Amino acid sequence: MSTPAFELGGSHLKRRRRVNRGMEVLAWLAAAIAVGILAVVVWSVAKRGASELNLDLLTKPPIPFSLTNAPQGLSNAFLGTLVLVGLATAMALPVGILVAVYLNEFAPPSIRNGVTLVLDILNGVPAIVIGIFVFGLLVLGHTQSALAAGVALAIIMLPLVARSTQEVLALVPGSLREASFALGVSRWRTVLGVILPTSFGGILTGATLAIARAAGETAPLLFTSALTTSQTSWDPRRALQSIPLTIFEDLEQPDPKLHAQAWGAAFVLMAFVLVVSVLSKLALARSRRKLTR
Repeated sequence: MSTPAFELGGSHLKRRRRVNRGMEVLAWLAAAIAVGILAVVVWSVAKRGASELNLDLLTKPPIPFSLTNAPQGLSNAFLGTLVLVGLATAMALPVGILVAVYLNEFAPPSIRNGVTLVLDILNGVPAIVIGIFVFGLLVLGHTQSALAAGVALAIIMLPLVARSTQEVLALVPGSLREASFALGVSRWRTVLGVILPTSFGGILTGATLAIARAAGETAPLLFTSALTTSQTSWDPRRALQSIPLTIFEDLEQPDPKLHAQAWGAAFVLMAFVLVVSVLSKLALARSRRKLTR
């Protein structure tokens, strides 16, 4: 005697529910592991670096080979990082967004697939290889500079910005484009007036991730902006000190005070990434409210 169809359907439904609950548990477990790892990293850095935070650390330059108790800090590294990241963002952000807009809105499929593959490959190139490339292109025969370091960081940021923007633009509903075209709006005005404002939050989030990665890179700076001094400077033609390079150099020294200073610099760098991320989320929420209105 055959089993009734409704009984078979009920057993299959129960099995699907069990599988669904199991996958939900695995997803929550994976999320908890990721959050736990982040919490451990943040706690470890904060525990060692928070005690080193003071106004002198942010405003005073270091004093090499000082035998006195004169106040000193890492103002040159903090200012240098702002200059380097600013230069890299100014170069990578507009180019990456324009590349993504062209690929998603104007390029034929053959060009889109080819350039996307190139961006993915560039995204996987080790940072030290990019540093060597920029060293041979801009530093060899000249001198190290913040501008060369900014170019290296911009190359690292470019595929991240372009690919994240490309994915966000692909999520814009096609009905918005069709409605704009139906009103007689040209394609480029549709991109500027409809597509980019709609995807602004996602673009900003991708840019934030790229800035966070560039701010923490050390390998390219060893070849492009490592021959620095303790002076605080805004000049991009000179090699400027940076927070990642300072952490690397201080941890190589035997002095425990420099080790503590490196933890303090790491805490400030982590706080910088957190602030940039929060600001991008606030901008995303504001853009969503505007679009809703």
